[in-house]
Amino acid sequence: MSQGPLNEVSLGGRRFGREEFFVIAGPCVIETPELTLAIAQDLKAVAQRLDLPLIFKASFDKANRTSVTSFRGPGLEEGLRVLAEIRRITGLPVISDIHTPAQAEAAATVLDVLQIPAFLCRQTDLLLAAAATGRVINVKKGQFVAPHDVGPILGKVLEAGNRQVWLTERGYSFGYNNLVVDMRGFDQMRAFGCPVVFDATHSVQLPGGQGSCSGGDRSFIAPLAQAAVAAGADAVFLEVHPRPEAALCDGPNSLPLAQVEALLRRLQAIHALVRRED
Repeated sequence: MSQGPLNEVSLGGRRFGREEFFVIAGPCVIETPELTLAIAQDLKAVAQRLDLPLIFKASFDKANRTSVTSFRGPGLEEGLRVLAEIRRITGLPVISDIHTPAQAEAAATVLDVLQIPAFLCRQTDLLLAAAATGRVINVKKGQFVAPHDVGPILGKVLEAGNRQVWLTERGYSFGYNNLVVDMRGFDQMRAFGCPVVFDATHSVQLPGGQGSCSGGDRSFIAPLAQAAVAAGADAVFLEVHPRPEAALCDGPNSLPLAQVEALLRRLQAIHALVRRED
């Protein structure tokens, strides 16, 4: 690799990188256009009050659901239409997952950031297709990948000529149906030179823990997010919902929308404290 990743990129008129704390937030999946837009508008208002760089997140397809009968979302075409409208109305940059190389080009016409799901983080063709779009790439580190082993994953994106890449920690498999977060990993991944994001909501997931769907314990979102930012995370990723108990996907590990602002205010303060020069 001749050059390392970029520390900072500009999206929607704001800078996202390793200096100023930023957040990726939104519902797990696009349930309806109306609900998704309402969540985006609420998050924009929070970001404006906190003067916080924010990227809106919603999946157009959850292709890795536990059960074949689980709700997956509206699909690529309709999902991108919804996200494009949200981007137009709110002015927020948007991010969503892609699952196949064939989705990359179409997704890049709307998305500011292409996200690589954790289960697919080592899929070479998917990484190369995403990198070729020139968009920012957010790679979620798989539950089976050690922090110091993300180098080859990062290398695939860089060798494809794209230096705009972030790495996301989302917990590591700890036995069956459980995840833990190794706080040492943030320092190890930051050593590769790119911004590191902490996925605070999937890290409290209990994968497949309810048989036909995954469980979770949202009570750990705040303490883990605070610890991660103190340990060096540059940003947090949050799945949020106005009524998590009624969410069609990942409700048990989604943060209630009403709790988002208070948590982000604390995380901003922690980030400022640990990054302050002596």
